[in-house]
Amino acid sequence: MNLYERYTGTLVGLAVGDALGAPYEGRSPGGFEPSLEMSGGGVYEIEPGQWSGNTSMALCLASSLLKCRGFQPRDQMDRYLRWLRQGYLSSNGRAFGAGRTVLTAIERHESGGPAAGAGDAESAGNGSLARLAPIPMYLLHDGARTKELAARMCQTTDEAVDAVDACRYMAGLMTGALRGESKEALLADLYSPVYNYWLFQQVALCPRIDAVARGVYKHKSAGDLPAGEHAIDTLEAVLWAFFKTDDFAAGALLVVSLGNNTGTTSAVYGQLAGAYYGYTAIPEPWREKIARRNEIEDLAVALLHETKQSIRHFT
Repeated sequence: MNLYERYTGTLVGLAVGDALGAPYEGRSPGGFEPSLEMSGGGVYEIEPGQWSGNTSMALCLASSLLKCRGFQPRDQMDRYLRWLRQGYLSSNGRAFGAGRTVLTAIERHESGGPAAGAGDAESAGNGSLARLAPIPMYLLHDGARTKELAARMCQTTDEAVDAVDACRYMAGLMTGALRGESKEALLADLYSPVYNYWLFQQVALCPRIDAVARGVYKHKSAGDLPAGEHAIDTLEAVLWAFFKTDDFAAGALLVVSLGNNTGTTSAVYGQLAGAYYGYTAIPEPWREKIARRNEIEDLAVALLHETKQSIRHFT
């Protein structure tokens, strides 16, 4: 599988997961069955194929990396603010689907405050996980730097250690998936594209994320996975669905069936599974319905071009 297939699969997969899950946002597990048809409606009153702020903010991040040719937190926050106030890079011209932690950080930025989110453990939201994909796509050949930038990306809206370490760990998984690692390797204990990376004390994962990285989710059932807004809940649910299934569609429907924070959880699944299985593994009827699909694919190709040209201007 070539990198074009994986890069387009990553961003389109994120949007597909988001669009599949968003209509079921807030639903209790067991009280519904995800449809094979991409539906609309739900609390956001969306049309089939429309995605939430999870995808919007990922596209904002991708656009910022490309425009700035590097990681510029203020430019990222400016774009998130444009999304919130003007519907920039949204699926239907309006902003919806971001969690309170993210919204608070954007509003703080708007008022001239620092580009930093909350730092308490309970605030460790999953919004950063859902917009993560452009970081490993842009830095594919530098696994250590990818983790560092994933942490800084998270900290623009959420400084809680659980959220930061969830992003660092997922960035490593995304890098491995984009490089074509096997699922067995990706889901092995403490996987990292940098050999033994998590065993060094100065970069070790916090205890709760370390447990996830060692496969605690493999021994759980659906009833043990709340799939809530906390970063750990989302990380476990996504890896559990990825572990339990063998194709993009089966995993996507499984993770949506967990209910609760379905839009974000399925968006995080979609970016990982899209990188691993590739673009053509995403069912064509789902791909064809996605709002602004051509623009999403163009951003993926632009990130791939930057990666191949090895253009790096980080500060």
